[in-house]
Amino acid sequence: MSDWKRRTREVSPENLPSEMTNAIQQHIERYNLGPILSEALMCVHTESEKAKKGWFDRAETVEMAALVTPRWLVWSVEQPDAKAFVLSAQLSSITIQDYAQTPFAKLISDSGLEVSGMFTDASESASAFIGLEEGEAGKRFSEIVIQAAQDAKK
Repeated sequence: MSDWKRRTREVSPENLPSEMTNAIQQHIERYNLGPILSEALMCVHTESEKAKKGWFDRAETVEMAALVTPRWLVWSVEQPDAKAFVLSAQLSSITIQDYAQTPFAKLISDSGLEVSGMFTDASESASAFIGLEEGEAGKRFSEIVIQAAQDAKK
């Protein structure tokens, strides 16, 4: 069982929290990614809560927004006491896998996507985890992202 309780809901890019929208827009402009927000196939917002487990552990809430277009995957993460940061990747340059199908899932139970490959702002391959609730919105987003990545490689 995961240490995280996640709530994922489908939203339009315009209805994301303003700090996340601003961070995504700045990222899009910085890397000249084009009209991504208007091309979104799906956009989700996930709130993840980690309960305090022991004396030295602390409760934590992390917000994540992700959107997929026919060409791009873009996601923003906002953690306590930190500015939102944004990652992006062309779907043709990454591999996306349901986290439950990865070897890591046997070690750390969770739900979401494992993204590996070349990210927009990286000079080497990298990996990232996108946490999603196992409910309808999370499953639908996973399916759309995986299919869009497969289509982008054709």
